[in-house]
Amino acid sequence: MSELRNIAIIAHVDHGKTTLIDSMLKQSGTFRSNQKVDTCVMDSGDLEKERGITILAKCTSINYEYIRINIVDTPGHADFGGEVERVLSMVDGVLLLVDAAEGPMPQTKFVLAKALAMGLKPIVVINKVDRPDSRVSEVLDEIFDLFVALDANDAQLDFPVYYASGRDGWAAKELDDERKNLIPLFEGIKNYVKEPNVDKETPFTMLSTILEIDSFLGRILTGKIYSGRVKTNMQVKAINLKGELVENGRITRILAFRGIERVPVEEAEAGDIISIAGLLKATVTDTIGADGIATPIPAIPVDAPTMSITISVNDSPFSGLEGSKVTSRMIRDRLMAEAEKNISVKVRETDGKDAFEVHGRGELQLGILIETMRREGFEMSVSRPRVLLQKDAEGEFLEPIEELFVDVDEEYSGIVVEKISRRKGALQDMKPSGGNKVRLRFLVPARGLIGYQGEFLTDTRGTGIMSRIFHGYEPYKGEIESRKNGVLISNAQGVATDYALWNLEERGKLFILGSTKIYEGMIIGQHSRDNDLEVNAIKGKQLTNIRAAGKDEAVKLTPIKEMTLEQSMSYISEDELVEVTPKSIRLRKKLLDPNARKREGRKAESVG
Repeated sequence: MSELRNIAIIAHVDHGKTTLIDSMLKQSGTFRSNQKVDTCVMDSGDLEKERGITILAKCTSINYEYIRINIVDTPGHADFGGEVERVLSMVDGVLLLVDAAEGPMPQTKFVLAKALAMGLKPIVVINKVDRPDSRVSEVLDEIFDLFVALDANDAQLDFPVYYASGRDGWAAKELDDERKNLIPLFEGIKNYVKEPNVDKETPFTMLSTILEIDSFLGRILTGKIYSGRVKTNMQVKAINLKGELVENGRITRILAFRGIERVPVEEAEAGDIISIAGLLKATVTDTIGADGIATPIPAIPVDAPTMSITISVNDSPFSGLEGSKVTSRMIRDRLMAEAEKNISVKVRETDGKDAFEVHGRGELQLGILIETMRREGFEMSVSRPRVLLQKDAEGEFLEPIEELFVDVDEEYSGIVVEKISRRKGALQDMKPSGGNKVRLRFLVPARGLIGYQGEFLTDTRGTGIMSRIFHGYEPYKGEIESRKNGVLISNAQGVATDYALWNLEERGKLFILGSTKIYEGMIIGQHSRDNDLEVNAIKGKQLTNIRAAGKDEAVKLTPIKEMTLEQSMSYISEDELVEVTPKSIRLRKKLLDPNARKREGRKAESVG
């Protein structure tokens, strides 16, 4: 049998992981010379293609000489760190990919710290060295400093370096070497990454790290075989991290990675990364093995969630008009299935039974979940994100703090520092990063960053780059100013008219256009003052037999900018919801009836 190498590619978002894998697949002969292949073939999901990010870890394999290299493409965004942590347990080496201009970024630090703690030895690939603003020597120094800061041992500090352009498909050991193909990098993987340290003669054991649900095969568990051999129809058992029996079962299908496809095989042995089907209950972090096993394979602890939202049944007047999955049972089953396969997501039923509290790593992760559900036909109501607080030994509240890195043009640094200071952020470091840009480092409460992304892009004219990673828990930083403006609330159900909206423009900024269907309690705009205002947006122009002045005949409304799902979630207040359906995103008050809102307001005042 050919030798094995198991590697993961880790990097910050948009540093070129998936593009490099495309080139590796092409040059290893995985694709025919005349075969038409999508770019970024590993980003197979619709959301991944639209947003240009990797959300789910995926496996592939290539052949180089007598070696089969299993490659895992990992997410580059901190919100999907649960995926990264799991897949690192499957590999024996990592390619650390760093942009030649941007240098090591927050996610580089986050994932590298995990890899070094596991004793993995990275191969450093400085990518995009042909960028006009590349600064290769400075970036290499920054990488070495990062290794030192993360307590890398001497063997890890002696890392090999390759210079590459994943897009153009070449890598070189030295900057002035011939820039021809990726063979130097393949050689580096062959020589520097060790074969899996496993025992092929002891009973079969495998650690499940990824769970998928297939409509034909059922539950598919992917993981690395730590010992022995597995065959189709073999009797196995699954045990959890405590060594307790989860189930006994039989393996009905073994799938191995060959190129970008999974192909059925009759047998696999220790060291390989495979997928198996046939078990009904086993899940992520469970050990699957021969009948006699009693000791589970240790799994990496996963960082706890820091943010939560409440997802509830859509009870608006438009419920069921645009989606096919609207009941609380359907929502519950979907959320529980998500929590089962994604161990960084937790789901808890609330007392109301029609609402579920969902805990996750951040706004992006929770937003991706909701966006995925709406595309599957779900309708739901979503609350504003909240951070998860903890208590220390003295009973004082602690809140999650994010380490925030901002790369921005010098002229915009002042407004960024001012805005983040208002959100209780503290500037830790400020240094030039070339090309009249500066890199700012802050420690900011996670709740202070809810909804800041859109504001940041506006303040920096779309040129700023903002990255964040979880820093730790610190004492509660006090109140952070929230949205200053009230909202414009529809007082009737019907179809909004241009004439009515034109008359409302002086009251504030509108969120809807004419001919939009609206209902009582729906938010249609932002009030110019700090109080909420109920308005009539369906009123038509009074008809008379006298011709109006010409300027009144054609009503011209100011163009609106539609908010994304994440922007909507961060915009709303505690007494508001986002109504999400397959076709629409609407803002609304939790209580649609104005009298109920007034009663609730009086009750809150009396308590206060």
